[in-house]
Amino acid sequence: MAFDGFVTHGIVSELCDKILGGKIDKIHQPEKDEIILAVRTREGLFRVVLSAATSNPRIHLTEINRQNPITAPLFCMLMRKHLTGGKIIAISQSGFDRVVKIDIECYTEMGDLTQKSLIIEVMGRHSNIILTQNDNKIIDSIKHIDFTTSAVRQILPGLFYELPPAQDKTNPQELNKNKFLKKLESLPKDTPLDKFLISEFVGMSPLLAREIVFRKTGNTKSFISDIDMSAFAQHTISFIENFLNNTCGGQVILDPKSEKPIAFSCTSLAQYQGLGKFKNCESLSQAVETFFAIRDMHDRLTQKSAGTIKLINNNIERCDKKISLHTENIRKAKNRDKYKVFGDLLTANLYRIEPNSNFVEVENYYSDTLETVKIPLMPELSPSKNAQRYYKLYSKAKATEEHSKVQLEKSETEKAYLETVLDSVNRASSYTDISEIREELAEQGYISINNSKKKQKNKQKKSAPIEFVSSDGYTILVGRNNKQNDELTIKSSYSTDMWLHTKNIPGSHVIIRTGGSGEVPDNTLVEAATIAAYYSKAQKTVNVPVDYTLVKNIRKPNGSKPGFVIYETNYTVYVTPDEKLVETLKKC
Repeated sequence: MAFDGFVTHGIVSELCDKILGGKIDKIHQPEKDEIILAVRTREGLFRVVLSAATSNPRIHLTEINRQNPITAPLFCMLMRKHLTGGKIIAISQSGFDRVVKIDIECYTEMGDLTQKSLIIEVMGRHSNIILTQNDNKIIDSIKHIDFTTSAVRQILPGLFYELPPAQDKTNPQELNKNKFLKKLESLPKDTPLDKFLISEFVGMSPLLAREIVFRKTGNTKSFISDIDMSAFAQHTISFIENFLNNTCGGQVILDPKSEKPIAFSCTSLAQYQGLGKFKNCESLSQAVETFFAIRDMHDRLTQKSAGTIKLINNNIERCDKKISLHTENIRKAKNRDKYKVFGDLLTANLYRIEPNSNFVEVENYYSDTLETVKIPLMPELSPSKNAQRYYKLYSKAKATEEHSKVQLEKSETEKAYLETVLDSVNRASSYTDISEIREELAEQGYISINNSKKKQKNKQKKSAPIEFVSSDGYTILVGRNNKQNDELTIKSSYSTDMWLHTKNIPGSHVIIRTGGSGEVPDNTLVEAATIAAYYSKAQKTVNVPVDYTLVKNIRKPNGSKPGFVIYETNYTVYVTPDEKLVETLKKC
Protein backbone atom coordinates (compact mmCIF):
# COMPACT_ATOMS: atom_id res chain seq x y z
CA MET A 1 0.00 0.00 0.00
CA ALA A 2 1.18 3.53 -0.73
CA PHE A 3 1.67 5.97 2.11
CA ASP A 4 -1.65 7.74 1.45
CA GLY A 5 -3.64 10.49 3.17
CA PHE A 6 -5.41 8.03 5.48
CA VAL A 7 -2.12 6.59 6.71
CA THR A 8 -0.79 10.13 7.11
CA HIS A 9 -3.84 11.02 9.22
CA GLY A 10 -3.20 8.01 11.46
CA ILE A 11 0.50 8.79 11.81
CA VAL A 12 -0.23 12.43 12.73
CA SER A 13 -2.62 11.21 15.44
CA GLU A 14 0.11 8.94 16.84
CA LEU A 15 2.72 11.70 16.74
CA CYS A 16 0.38 14.09 18.53
CA ASP A 17 -0.20 11.45 21.20
CA LYS A 18 3.49 10.56 21.66
CA ILE A 19 5.72 13.57 20.98
CA LEU A 20 3.55 16.69 21.15
CA GLY A 21 5.09 18.92 23.82
CA GLY A 22 8.40 17.05 23.66
CA LYS A 23 11.80 18.62 23.05
CA ILE A 24 14.08 17.77 20.15
CA ASP A 25 17.11 16.16 21.75
CA LYS A 26 19.17 15.03 18.74
CA ILE A 27 19.01 15.20 14.95
CA HIS A 28 20.72 12.74 12.59
CA GLN A 29 20.80 12.28 8.84
CA PRO A 30 21.73 8.65 8.09
CA GLU A 31 20.86 9.06 4.39
CA LYS A 32 20.96 11.95 1.96
CA ASP A 33 17.14 12.02 1.95
CA GLU A 34 16.31 10.89 5.49
CA ILE A 35 16.24 12.65 8.87
CA ILE A 36 15.89 11.09 12.34
CA LEU A 37 14.54 13.29 15.15
CA ALA A 38 15.13 12.13 18.73
CA VAL A 39 12.35 13.71 20.82
CA ARG A 40 12.45 13.58 24.61
CA THR A 41 9.12 13.60 26.46
CA ARG A 42 7.94 12.79 29.97
CA GLU A 43 7.21 9.23 28.78
CA GLY A 44 10.72 8.77 27.41
CA LEU A 45 12.71 9.19 24.22
CA PHE A 46 11.02 8.72 20.85
CA ARG A 47 12.66 8.62 17.43
CA VAL A 48 10.83 9.90 14.34
CA VAL A 49 11.80 9.01 10.76
CA LEU A 50 11.32 11.72 8.14
CA SER A 51 12.10 10.20 4.74
CA ALA A 52 11.97 11.91 1.35
CA ALA A 53 13.28 8.85 -0.47
CA THR A 54 11.87 8.54 -3.99
CA SER A 55 10.81 4.92 -3.60
CA ASN A 56 9.86 4.78 0.11
CA PRO A 57 8.93 8.24 1.43
CA ARG A 58 7.29 8.25 4.86
CA ILE A 59 7.07 9.67 8.37
CA HIS A 60 6.58 7.52 11.47
CA LEU A 61 7.96 6.57 14.88
CA THR A 62 10.82 4.08 14.75
CA GLU A 63 12.65 1.73 17.09
CA ILE A 64 15.42 0.82 14.62
CA ASN A 65 18.86 2.31 15.24
CA ARG A 66 20.38 3.47 11.97
CA GLN A 67 24.07 3.88 11.25
CA ASN A 68 24.97 7.55 10.91
CA PRO A 69 27.83 9.01 8.87
CA ILE A 70 30.92 10.17 10.77
CA THR A 71 30.53 13.69 9.36
CA ALA A 72 26.97 15.05 9.42
CA PRO A 73 25.64 16.45 6.08
CA LEU A 74 25.09 20.20 5.77
CA PHE A 75 21.29 19.98 5.99
CA CYS A 76 21.60 18.00 9.21
CA MET A 77 23.96 20.61 10.67
CA LEU A 78 21.50 23.35 9.73
CA MET A 79 18.65 21.46 11.37
CA ARG A 80 20.71 21.04 14.54
CA LYS A 81 21.48 24.73 14.60
CA HIS A 82 17.83 25.79 14.34
CA LEU A 83 15.87 23.01 16.04
CA THR A 84 17.99 21.30 18.73
CA GLY A 85 16.33 21.95 22.10
CA GLY A 86 13.15 23.18 20.43
CA LYS A 87 9.70 22.26 21.75
CA ILE A 88 7.12 20.67 19.46
CA ILE A 89 3.96 22.75 19.88
CA ALA A 90 1.80 21.49 16.99
CA ILE A 91 1.60 18.64 14.46
CA SER A 92 -0.93 18.90 11.66
CA GLN A 93 -1.94 17.41 8.30
CA SER A 94 -2.66 19.70 5.37
CA GLY A 95 -6.12 19.06 3.90
CA PHE A 96 -5.96 15.27 4.39
CA ASP A 97 -3.11 15.23 1.88
CA ARG A 98 0.33 13.67 2.42
CA VAL A 99 1.80 16.85 3.89
CA VAL A 100 2.69 17.01 7.59
CA LYS A 101 3.68 20.21 9.38
CA ILE A 102 5.55 20.14 12.70
CA ASP A 103 5.66 23.51 14.48
CA ILE A 104 8.61 23.97 16.83
CA GLU A 105 9.16 26.68 19.41
CA CYS A 106 12.87 27.47 19.81
CA TYR A 107 15.35 30.20 20.64
CA THR A 108 17.53 32.15 18.24
CA GLU A 109 21.27 32.69 18.71
CA MET A 110 20.40 36.01 20.40
CA GLY A 111 18.13 34.24 22.89
CA ASP A 112 14.84 35.40 21.34
CA LEU A 113 11.91 33.00 21.32
CA THR A 114 10.70 32.17 17.82
CA GLN A 115 8.82 29.53 15.90
CA LYS A 116 9.99 27.39 13.01
CA SER A 117 8.23 24.70 11.05
CA LEU A 118 9.35 21.39 9.62
CA ILE A 119 7.24 20.37 6.62
CA ILE A 120 7.33 16.80 5.31
CA GLU A 121 5.84 16.18 1.86
CA VAL A 122 5.34 12.45 1.23
CA MET A 123 4.76 12.45 -2.53
CA GLY A 124 6.91 9.87 -4.31
CA ARG A 125 9.68 11.42 -6.35
CA HIS A 126 8.40 14.88 -5.34
CA SER A 127 8.87 14.14 -1.62
CA ASN A 128 10.77 16.70 0.42
CA ILE A 129 11.67 17.88 3.93
CA ILE A 130 11.51 21.66 4.30
CA LEU A 131 12.54 23.94 7.17
CA THR A 132 10.73 27.31 7.31
CA GLN A 133 10.62 30.40 9.50
CA ASN A 134 7.46 31.60 11.23
CA ASP A 135 6.65 33.80 8.20
CA ASN A 136 6.77 30.73 5.89
CA LYS A 137 10.11 31.76 4.35
CA ILE A 138 12.17 28.70 3.45
CA ILE A 139 15.40 28.34 5.42
CA ASP A 140 16.46 25.23 3.49
CA SER A 141 15.20 21.87 2.21
CA ILE A 142 16.68 18.41 1.84
CA LYS A 143 15.97 18.65 -1.91
CA HIS A 144 16.26 21.89 -3.87
CA ILE A 145 13.58 22.32 -6.56
CA ASP A 146 14.38 25.03 -9.12
CA PHE A 147 12.84 26.11 -12.47
CA THR A 148 14.60 23.30 -14.32
CA THR A 149 12.79 20.76 -12.13
CA SER A 150 9.39 22.40 -11.71
CA ALA A 151 7.93 25.49 -13.35
CA VAL A 152 4.92 25.41 -11.00
CA ARG A 153 6.52 25.47 -7.54
CA GLN A 154 10.13 26.05 -6.50
CA ILE A 155 11.60 25.00 -3.15
CA LEU A 156 14.73 27.08 -2.55
CA PRO A 157 16.21 28.95 0.44
CA GLY A 158 14.81 32.48 0.64
CA LEU A 159 11.55 31.75 -1.18
CA PHE A 160 8.19 31.58 0.57
CA TYR A 161 6.75 28.12 1.03
CA GLU A 162 3.56 27.26 -0.83
CA LEU A 163 1.51 24.10 -0.46
CA PRO A 164 1.40 21.70 -3.43
CA PRO A 165 -1.35 22.58 -5.94
CA ALA A 166 -4.78 21.65 -4.58
CA GLN A 167 -6.59 18.71 -6.19
CA ASP A 168 -10.22 18.88 -7.26
CA LYS A 169 -11.18 16.16 -4.82
CA THR A 170 -13.29 15.80 -1.67
CA ASN A 171 -11.71 15.92 1.76
CA PRO A 172 -12.92 12.75 3.54
CA GLN A 173 -13.43 14.81 6.70
CA GLU A 174 -15.98 16.95 4.81
CA LEU A 175 -17.87 14.12 3.10
CA ASN A 176 -21.55 14.83 2.31
CA LYS A 177 -23.80 11.89 1.43
CA ASN A 178 -26.04 13.83 -0.95
CA LYS A 179 -23.15 15.24 -2.98
CA PHE A 180 -21.45 11.86 -3.02
CA LEU A 181 -24.64 10.14 -4.21
CA LYS A 182 -25.19 12.70 -6.97
CA LYS A 183 -21.68 12.09 -8.32
CA LEU A 184 -22.31 8.34 -8.31
CA GLU A 185 -25.55 8.78 -10.24
CA SER A 186 -23.93 11.04 -12.83
CA LEU A 187 -21.26 8.50 -13.82
CA PRO A 188 -21.51 5.82 -16.56
CA LYS A 189 -22.71 2.44 -15.30
CA ASP A 190 -19.47 0.73 -16.40
CA THR A 191 -17.29 2.91 -14.15
CA PRO A 192 -15.13 0.79 -11.77
CA LEU A 193 -16.00 1.65 -8.17
CA ASP A 194 -12.39 1.66 -6.94
CA LYS A 195 -11.34 4.09 -9.73
CA PHE A 196 -14.23 6.37 -8.77
CA LEU A 197 -13.19 6.42 -5.09
CA ILE A 198 -9.57 7.22 -5.98
CA SER A 199 -10.64 10.14 -8.16
CA GLU A 200 -13.20 11.36 -5.65
CA PHE A 201 -11.29 11.54 -2.35
CA VAL A 202 -8.06 13.26 -1.35
CA GLY A 203 -5.53 10.79 0.01
CA MET A 204 -7.32 7.63 -1.17
CA SER A 205 -4.92 4.88 -2.31
CA PRO A 206 -5.89 2.06 -4.72
CA LEU A 207 -5.57 -0.55 -1.94
CA LEU A 208 -7.92 1.29 0.41
CA ALA A 209 -10.39 1.95 -2.43
CA ARG A 210 -10.45 -1.77 -3.27
CA GLU A 211 -10.98 -2.60 0.40
CA ILE A 212 -14.04 -0.34 0.63
CA VAL A 213 -15.50 -1.96 -2.50
CA PHE A 214 -14.66 -5.49 -1.36
CA ARG A 215 -16.35 -5.08 2.02
CA LYS A 216 -19.60 -4.09 0.29
CA THR A 217 -19.63 -6.31 -2.79
CA GLY A 218 -17.24 -9.18 -1.96
CA ASN A 219 -15.24 -8.34 -5.07
CA THR A 220 -12.48 -5.79 -5.61
CA LYS A 221 -13.47 -5.33 -9.28
CA SER A 222 -17.06 -4.11 -9.15
CA PHE A 223 -18.84 -1.48 -11.23
CA ILE A 224 -21.53 1.10 -10.51
CA SER A 225 -24.05 -1.11 -12.27
CA ASP A 226 -23.41 -3.84 -9.65
CA ILE A 227 -24.53 -1.86 -6.60
CA ASP A 228 -27.33 -0.06 -4.87
CA MET A 229 -25.95 3.48 -5.04
CA SER A 230 -27.58 4.74 -1.84
CA ALA A 231 -26.40 1.72 0.13
CA PHE A 232 -22.88 2.04 -1.25
CA ALA A 233 -22.76 5.75 -0.39
CA GLN A 234 -23.83 4.98 3.18
CA HIS A 235 -21.27 2.15 3.37
CA THR A 236 -18.45 4.45 2.21
CA ILE A 237 -19.41 7.18 4.68
CA SER A 238 -19.58 4.68 7.55
CA PHE A 239 -16.18 3.23 6.61
CA ILE A 240 -14.51 6.67 6.56
CA GLU A 241 -16.21 7.83 9.77
CA ASN A 242 -15.21 4.65 11.55
CA PHE A 243 -11.60 5.14 10.42
CA LEU A 244 -11.49 8.79 11.52
CA ASN A 245 -12.80 7.85 14.97
CA ASN A 246 -10.67 4.71 15.50
CA THR A 247 -7.14 5.22 14.15
CA CYS A 248 -5.33 3.15 16.77
CA GLY A 249 -3.36 0.43 14.94
CA GLY A 250 -2.20 -1.05 11.69
CA GLN A 251 -1.98 -4.33 9.85
CA VAL A 252 0.72 -5.93 7.72
CA ILE A 253 0.05 -8.68 5.18
CA LEU A 254 2.83 -11.26 4.90
CA ASP A 255 3.53 -13.68 2.09
CA PRO A 256 2.38 -17.12 3.36
CA LYS A 257 5.57 -18.85 2.17
CA SER A 258 8.41 -16.37 2.71
CA GLU A 259 6.61 -14.31 5.41
CA LYS A 260 7.90 -11.14 3.78
CA PRO A 261 5.62 -8.04 3.92
CA ILE A 262 3.56 -7.54 0.76
CA ALA A 263 1.13 -4.83 1.97
CA PHE A 264 0.20 -2.70 4.97
CA SER A 265 -2.82 -0.66 5.90
CA CYS A 266 -4.31 1.60 8.52
CA THR A 267 -7.27 -0.78 8.71
CA SER A 268 -7.87 -4.53 8.44
CA LEU A 269 -7.71 -5.85 4.86
CA ALA A 270 -10.52 -8.34 4.27
CA GLN A 271 -9.58 -8.62 0.59
CA TYR A 272 -6.45 -10.61 1.54
CA GLN A 273 -8.35 -13.36 3.39
CA GLY A 274 -6.86 -16.68 2.27
CA LEU A 275 -4.16 -14.92 0.22
CA GLY A 276 -1.77 -13.74 2.94
CA LYS A 277 -0.81 -14.02 6.57
CA PHE A 278 -2.11 -11.22 8.79
CA LYS A 279 0.07 -9.46 11.36
CA ASN A 280 -1.71 -6.95 13.59
CA CYS A 281 0.49 -4.17 14.99
CA GLU A 282 0.02 -2.14 18.15
CA SER A 283 0.52 1.10 16.24
CA LEU A 284 0.38 2.32 12.66
CA SER A 285 4.03 3.38 12.93
CA GLN A 286 4.96 -0.21 13.74
CA ALA A 287 3.05 -1.45 10.68
CA VAL A 288 4.73 1.12 8.42
CA GLU A 289 8.16 0.26 9.78
CA THR A 290 7.57 -3.50 9.46
CA PHE A 291 6.59 -3.03 5.82
CA PHE A 292 9.29 -0.57 4.81
CA ALA A 293 12.26 -1.77 6.91
CA ILE A 294 13.29 -4.65 4.63
CA ARG A 295 12.30 -3.01 1.35
CA ASP A 296 13.89 0.34 2.12
CA MET A 297 17.17 -1.24 3.24
CA HIS A 298 17.18 -3.49 0.17
CA ASP A 299 16.60 -0.51 -2.16
CA ARG A 300 19.31 1.57 -0.51
CA LEU A 301 21.81 -1.31 -0.50
CA THR A 302 21.03 -1.91 -4.18
CA GLN A 303 21.78 1.75 -4.94
CA LYS A 304 24.89 1.70 -2.75
CA SER A 305 26.26 -1.46 -4.32
CA ALA A 306 25.32 -0.72 -7.95
CA GLY A 307 28.68 0.90 -8.75
CA THR A 308 30.60 -1.91 -7.05
CA ILE A 309 28.64 -4.59 -8.92
CA LYS A 310 29.24 -2.83 -12.23
CA LEU A 311 32.97 -2.58 -11.47
CA ILE A 312 33.17 -6.28 -10.60
CA ASN A 313 31.17 -7.34 -13.67
CA ASN A 314 33.40 -5.23 -15.92
CA ASN A 315 36.48 -6.95 -14.51
CA ILE A 316 34.85 -10.37 -14.89
CA GLU A 317 34.15 -9.55 -18.55
CA ARG A 318 37.78 -8.50 -18.94
CA CYS A 319 38.86 -11.83 -17.44
CA ASP A 320 36.51 -13.70 -19.81
CA LYS A 321 38.09 -11.95 -22.79
CA LYS A 322 41.56 -12.84 -21.54
CA ILE A 323 40.54 -16.46 -20.94
CA SER A 324 39.09 -16.68 -24.46
CA LEU A 325 42.21 -15.10 -26.00
CA HIS A 326 44.69 -17.32 -24.12
CA THR A 327 42.61 -20.45 -24.78
CA GLU A 328 42.65 -19.67 -28.50
CA ASN A 329 46.41 -19.03 -28.42
CA ILE A 330 46.98 -22.41 -26.72
CA ARG A 331 44.77 -24.12 -29.29
CA LYS A 332 46.69 -22.57 -32.18
CA ALA A 333 50.04 -23.36 -30.58
CA LYS A 334 49.24 -27.07 -30.46
CA ASN A 335 50.08 -27.26 -34.21
CA ARG A 336 53.51 -25.72 -33.71
CA ASP A 337 55.38 -29.01 -34.35
CA LYS A 338 54.65 -28.76 -38.06
CA TYR A 339 56.76 -25.58 -38.22
CA LYS A 340 59.76 -27.46 -36.83
CA VAL A 341 59.17 -30.29 -39.31
CA PHE A 342 58.99 -27.79 -42.19
CA GLY A 343 62.22 -26.17 -41.00
CA ASP A 344 64.01 -29.54 -40.79
CA LEU A 345 62.76 -30.64 -44.21
CA LEU A 346 63.80 -27.35 -45.84
CA THR A 347 67.25 -27.53 -44.23
CA ALA A 348 67.68 -31.10 -45.57
CA ASN A 349 66.57 -30.08 -49.07
CA LEU A 350 68.14 -26.64 -49.57
CA TYR A 351 69.85 -27.78 -52.81
CA ARG A 352 66.49 -28.72 -54.35
CA ILE A 353 64.76 -25.34 -53.78
CA GLU A 354 64.65 -23.04 -56.77
CA PRO A 355 65.11 -19.30 -56.09
CA ASN A 356 61.90 -17.24 -55.90
CA SER A 357 59.75 -20.35 -55.50
CA ASN A 358 56.31 -20.12 -53.87
CA PHE A 359 56.45 -23.70 -52.57
CA VAL A 360 58.44 -26.87 -52.65
CA GLU A 361 57.41 -30.53 -52.51
CA VAL A 362 59.74 -32.84 -50.57
CA GLU A 363 59.59 -36.28 -48.96
CA ASN A 364 58.50 -36.17 -45.36
CA TYR A 365 60.92 -38.54 -43.67
CA TYR A 366 59.09 -37.97 -40.35
CA SER A 367 56.15 -39.87 -41.85
CA ASP A 368 56.02 -43.67 -41.72
CA THR A 369 54.85 -43.81 -45.36
CA LEU A 370 57.45 -41.30 -46.66
CA GLU A 371 54.69 -39.26 -48.28
CA THR A 372 55.48 -35.96 -49.92
CA VAL A 373 54.54 -32.69 -48.31
CA LYS A 374 54.00 -29.29 -49.94
CA ILE A 375 55.76 -26.51 -47.97
CA PRO A 376 54.74 -22.86 -48.64
CA LEU A 377 57.68 -20.48 -49.19
CA MET A 378 58.20 -16.73 -49.26
CA PRO A 379 59.77 -16.09 -52.69
CA GLU A 380 61.60 -12.97 -51.54
CA LEU A 381 63.56 -15.03 -48.96
CA SER A 382 66.43 -17.41 -49.63
CA PRO A 383 65.90 -21.15 -48.95
CA SER A 384 67.92 -21.01 -45.71
CA LYS A 385 66.00 -17.98 -44.47
CA ASN A 386 62.73 -19.73 -45.24
CA ALA A 387 63.91 -22.58 -43.01
CA GLN A 388 64.91 -20.12 -40.28
CA ARG A 389 61.48 -18.49 -40.58
CA TYR A 390 59.75 -21.76 -39.74
CA TYR A 391 62.08 -22.34 -36.78
CA LYS A 392 61.15 -18.86 -35.50
CA LEU A 393 57.43 -19.59 -35.94
CA TYR A 394 57.92 -22.79 -33.93
CA SER A 395 59.80 -20.98 -31.15
CA LYS A 396 57.22 -18.19 -31.07
CA ALA A 397 54.31 -20.65 -30.89
CA LYS A 398 56.02 -22.57 -28.10
CA ALA A 399 56.70 -19.38 -26.11
CA THR A 400 53.14 -18.18 -26.74
CA GLU A 401 51.71 -21.43 -25.39
CA GLU A 402 53.86 -21.29 -22.25
CA HIS A 403 52.96 -17.64 -21.66
CA SER A 404 49.26 -18.21 -22.37
CA LYS A 405 49.08 -21.14 -19.96
CA VAL A 406 50.49 -18.96 -17.17
CA GLN A 407 48.18 -16.06 -18.04
CA LEU A 408 45.17 -18.36 -18.43
CA GLU A 409 45.69 -19.70 -14.93
CA LYS A 410 46.02 -16.15 -13.57
CA SER A 411 42.86 -15.01 -15.38
CA GLU A 412 40.85 -18.00 -14.19
CA THR A 413 42.08 -17.43 -10.61
CA GLU A 414 41.21 -13.73 -10.84
CA LYS A 415 37.76 -14.49 -12.25
CA ALA A 416 37.08 -17.01 -9.48
CA TYR A 417 38.12 -14.39 -6.91
CA LEU A 418 35.90 -11.69 -8.48
CA GLU A 419 32.94 -14.08 -8.48
CA THR A 420 33.40 -14.61 -4.74
CA VAL A 421 33.44 -10.81 -4.24
CA LEU A 422 30.32 -10.45 -6.39
CA ASP A 423 28.60 -13.12 -4.31
CA SER A 424 29.55 -11.21 -1.14
CA VAL A 425 28.11 -7.98 -2.55
CA ASN A 426 24.84 -9.69 -3.51
CA ARG A 427 24.51 -11.02 0.05
CA ALA A 428 25.52 -7.78 1.81
CA SER A 429 23.03 -6.79 4.50
CA SER A 430 24.44 -3.45 5.66
CA TYR A 431 26.48 -0.45 4.53
CA THR A 432 29.38 -1.75 6.59
CA ASP A 433 29.42 -4.92 4.47
CA ILE A 434 29.58 -2.86 1.26
CA SER A 435 32.30 -0.59 2.69
CA GLU A 436 34.46 -3.56 3.72
CA ILE A 437 34.11 -5.14 0.28
CA ARG A 438 35.12 -1.88 -1.41
CA GLU A 439 38.07 -1.65 0.97
CA GLU A 440 39.08 -5.16 -0.09
CA LEU A 441 38.81 -4.21 -3.78
CA ALA A 442 40.92 -1.13 -3.10
CA GLU A 443 43.63 -3.25 -1.47
CA GLN A 444 43.62 -5.49 -4.54
CA GLY A 445 44.03 -2.48 -6.84
CA TYR A 446 40.59 -2.50 -8.48
CA ILE A 447 39.51 0.89 -7.12
CA SER A 448 41.23 3.88 -5.55
CA ILE A 449 40.16 5.49 -2.27
CA ASN A 450 41.33 8.97 -1.30
CA ASN A 451 43.00 9.64 2.03
CA SER A 452 39.92 11.19 3.69
CA LYS A 453 37.86 8.09 2.96
CA LYS A 454 40.68 5.89 4.24
CA LYS A 455 40.64 7.80 7.54
CA GLN A 456 36.85 7.39 7.79
CA LYS A 457 37.14 3.64 7.13
CA ASN A 458 39.77 3.33 9.85
CA LYS A 459 37.32 4.90 12.32
CA GLN A 460 34.47 2.59 11.33
CA LYS A 461 33.83 -0.46 13.47
CA LYS A 462 34.51 -3.70 11.63
CA SER A 463 31.63 -6.10 11.23
CA ALA A 464 31.66 -9.47 12.99
CA PRO A 465 30.97 -12.87 11.38
CA ILE A 466 27.34 -13.97 11.30
CA GLU A 467 26.71 -16.23 14.27
CA PHE A 468 24.39 -19.24 14.51
CA VAL A 469 23.68 -21.84 17.18
CA SER A 470 22.93 -25.38 16.01
CA SER A 471 20.13 -27.49 17.47
CA ASP A 472 22.85 -29.36 19.40
CA GLY A 473 24.16 -26.10 20.90
CA TYR A 474 27.30 -25.73 18.72
CA THR A 475 28.40 -22.23 17.60
CA ILE A 476 28.54 -21.77 13.82
CA LEU A 477 30.28 -18.72 12.33
CA VAL A 478 29.94 -17.42 8.75
CA GLY A 479 32.25 -14.93 7.03
CA ARG A 480 30.59 -11.94 5.36
CA ASN A 481 33.34 -11.29 2.77
CA ASN A 482 36.74 -12.60 1.64
CA LYS A 483 38.79 -10.64 4.18
CA GLN A 484 36.54 -11.86 6.97
CA ASN A 485 36.76 -15.40 5.57
CA ASP A 486 40.56 -15.23 5.91
CA GLU A 487 40.31 -13.78 9.40
CA LEU A 488 37.80 -16.41 10.47
CA THR A 489 39.57 -19.44 8.97
CA ILE A 490 43.27 -18.62 9.23
CA LYS A 491 43.54 -16.41 12.33
CA SER A 492 40.65 -16.88 14.75
CA SER A 493 39.82 -20.58 14.39
CA TYR A 494 41.39 -23.50 16.21
CA SER A 495 42.94 -26.47 14.42
CA THR A 496 40.22 -28.74 15.82
CA ASP A 497 37.32 -26.59 14.54
CA MET A 498 35.36 -27.85 11.53
CA TRP A 499 35.58 -25.88 8.27
CA LEU A 500 32.91 -25.97 5.52
CA HIS A 501 32.62 -24.46 2.05
CA THR A 502 30.57 -25.13 -1.08
CA LYS A 503 32.55 -27.30 -3.52
CA ASN A 504 33.91 -25.20 -6.43
CA ILE A 505 31.15 -22.61 -5.85
CA PRO A 506 31.71 -19.03 -4.56
CA GLY A 507 30.51 -18.67 -1.00
CA SER A 508 31.34 -17.95 2.62
CA HIS A 509 33.71 -19.86 4.87
CA VAL A 510 31.79 -21.58 7.67
CA ILE A 511 33.33 -22.64 10.98
CA ILE A 512 31.87 -24.96 13.63
CA ARG A 513 33.42 -24.46 17.07
CA THR A 514 34.12 -27.94 18.41
CA GLY A 515 35.59 -26.94 21.77
CA GLY A 516 38.80 -28.83 21.03
CA SER A 517 37.20 -32.22 20.41
CA GLY A 518 37.34 -32.07 16.62
CA GLU A 519 34.04 -33.96 16.50
CA VAL A 520 30.64 -32.67 15.39
CA PRO A 521 27.23 -34.38 15.62
CA ASP A 522 25.75 -35.33 12.24
CA ASN A 523 22.75 -33.06 12.76
CA THR A 524 24.97 -30.02 13.44
CA LEU A 525 27.14 -30.89 10.43
CA VAL A 526 24.09 -30.97 8.13
CA GLU A 527 22.80 -27.69 9.59
CA ALA A 528 26.19 -26.00 9.06
CA ALA A 529 26.37 -27.37 5.51
CA THR A 530 22.88 -25.98 4.84
CA ILE A 531 24.04 -22.59 6.12
CA ALA A 532 27.15 -22.78 3.89
CA ALA A 533 24.96 -23.58 0.87
CA TYR A 534 22.60 -20.71 1.74
CA TYR A 535 25.46 -18.21 2.00
CA SER A 536 26.80 -19.10 -1.45
CA LYS A 537 26.09 -18.51 -5.11
CA ALA A 538 24.08 -21.77 -5.07
CA GLN A 539 21.48 -20.33 -2.67
CA LYS A 540 18.60 -20.92 -5.12
CA THR A 541 19.60 -24.46 -6.20
CA VAL A 542 19.20 -27.95 -4.74
CA ASN A 543 21.61 -30.77 -3.83
CA VAL A 544 24.54 -28.39 -3.28
CA PRO A 545 27.90 -30.13 -2.61
CA VAL A 546 29.57 -28.82 0.56
CA ASP A 547 33.11 -29.87 1.49
CA TYR A 548 34.07 -30.15 5.16
CA THR A 549 37.32 -30.85 6.98
CA LEU A 550 39.19 -29.80 10.12
CA VAL A 551 40.83 -26.38 10.10
CA LYS A 552 44.26 -28.01 10.52
CA ASN A 553 43.92 -29.31 6.95
CA ILE A 554 43.43 -25.80 5.50
CA ARG A 555 46.34 -23.97 3.85
CA LYS A 556 46.56 -20.49 2.36
CA PRO A 557 49.22 -20.19 -0.37
CA ASN A 558 51.58 -17.21 -0.16
CA GLY A 559 50.43 -14.31 -2.32
CA SER A 560 46.98 -15.78 -2.97
CA LYS A 561 43.85 -13.64 -3.21
CA PRO A 562 41.71 -12.98 -0.10
CA GLY A 563 39.43 -15.90 0.71
CA PHE A 564 41.44 -18.42 -1.34
CA VAL A 565 42.58 -21.56 0.48
CA ILE A 566 43.54 -25.12 -0.38
CA TYR A 567 42.70 -28.22 1.64
CA GLU A 568 42.99 -31.97 1.74
CA THR A 569 41.45 -34.97 3.55
CA ASN A 570 38.00 -33.53 3.05
CA TYR A 571 34.55 -35.11 2.84
CA THR A 572 31.48 -33.89 0.92
CA VAL A 573 27.83 -33.68 1.95
CA TYR A 574 24.92 -32.70 -0.35
CA VAL A 575 22.28 -30.36 1.05
CA THR A 576 19.53 -27.99 -0.13
CA PRO A 577 19.56 -24.37 1.17
CA ASP A 578 16.72 -23.70 3.62
CA GLU A 579 15.99 -20.06 4.48
CA LYS A 580 13.64 -20.93 7.36
CA LEU A 581 16.26 -23.16 8.98
CA VAL A 582 18.89 -20.43 8.60
CA GLU A 583 16.63 -17.81 10.20
CA THR A 584 15.74 -20.23 13.02
CA LEU A 585 19.37 -20.95 13.89
CA LYS A 586 20.61 -17.35 13.56
CA LYS A 587 21.64 -15.86 16.88
CA CYS A 588 19.82 -12.60 17.58
